[in-house]
Amino acid sequence: MGVIVLKKSKFASLFVASSLLLATLAACGDTEGGSSADGDTIKIGANLELSGPVASYGSSELEGIELALEEINADGGIDGKQVELVKVDNKSDAAEATNAAIKLTDQDGVLAIIGAATSGNTVAQVQVAADTQTPLITPSGTSPTVTVAENGSVNEYAFRTSFIDPFQGTVAANFAANELGVKTAAVYADNASDYAKGLAASFIEDFEAAGGTIVAQESYVAKDTDFRSTLTRINSANPEFVFIPGYYEEVGLIVKQARELGIDVPLMGADGWDSPTIVDLAGADALNNTYIINHYSAEDPEGKAKEFADKFEEKYGKLPNSFNALGYDTVYLLKDAIERAGELDGEAIKDALASTDGLELVTGAYTVDENHHPVKSATILEFVDGVQVFNTKVNP
Repeated sequence: MGVIVLKKSKFASLFVASSLLLATLAACGDTEGGSSADGDTIKIGANLELSGPVASYGSSELEGIELALEEINADGGIDGKQVELVKVDNKSDAAEATNAAIKLTDQDGVLAIIGAATSGNTVAQVQVAADTQTPLITPSGTSPTVTVAENGSVNEYAFRTSFIDPFQGTVAANFAANELGVKTAAVYADNASDYAKGLAASFIEDFEAAGGTIVAQESYVAKDTDFRSTLTRINSANPEFVFIPGYYEEVGLIVKQARELGIDVPLMGADGWDSPTIVDLAGADALNNTYIINHYSAEDPEGKAKEFADKFEEKYGKLPNSFNALGYDTVYLLKDAIERAGELDGEAIKDALASTDGLELVTGAYTVDENHHPVKSATILEFVDGVQVFNTKVNP
């Protein structure tokens, strides 16, 4: 059995001096698969957060990726070739993500990279992907900067399976104003996170456009554990709703402490809340009357959601979350592009990804716009006694 690899670029050979390569190998750890090249196997890289502060995201995506590849290989592979996964732990760190991308493209010769789970760790790979002509797809990196550079140019080889942050902020604002009928809101965001700041800005703009008033804007920093003084100020402003964009590690504690201080109004966040750990941190009771914007619900009555949930539960003994679904969908998005490209070439696959139109995936129909942003629906879930319950679906 052999491996079809994507040709290596001059960038990788020049960039990876011997000392850096040794450091990269030490940092990246073990991978799956060998380096033979007799043409029977396609190698795909997975550059994911498998340890570190947001390991829940990367580990969940890996479960979805492995389920999809198991199905694809059992069904004959892609164009008759088995798919081999080379997985690397970026340790939830941007520098590690860059090193991992260099290793995957230069040493392992992967055809494409799936990951990272977070925007920052994906952006850290964009230049490597461009210089090695390796398509890069993040399942859940929602920042527009993943696919569009600061100068407005499109990152040609970068794609995403998830919707983008501004869309999530708009969905939250419209849900608060139109579905919950609130007139005043507070925003409590992670000041060190581009993800949280982007969501907060979008929410504020659209909530005010809908006639609402922001009565408090506060911030915290990742790794904080005591939020009581700031939450007390928010409580004093008497908002009818609090928007808390951030990641589950801090949000779980924020929700718990907010309820302890008597803040009983609806709380809402985005996909960064989606981890089983949030229930452990906040407590099931505290999470009642909270909402989350997400990419998927096993209870969604439309499309492939239920079928995927059944297959996932059979393999893993649990219901899938949105990161499981996004990892799974990313593999099928890539498979579709490889088959339409007609050749195992990074540029051809990149062009096929950019022309994706109406592909039916578990998280909804998927179309790519001119900025490599998906045009797809968002799901709103409500926590009920610690369980995410389908509330509604919002179309773009």
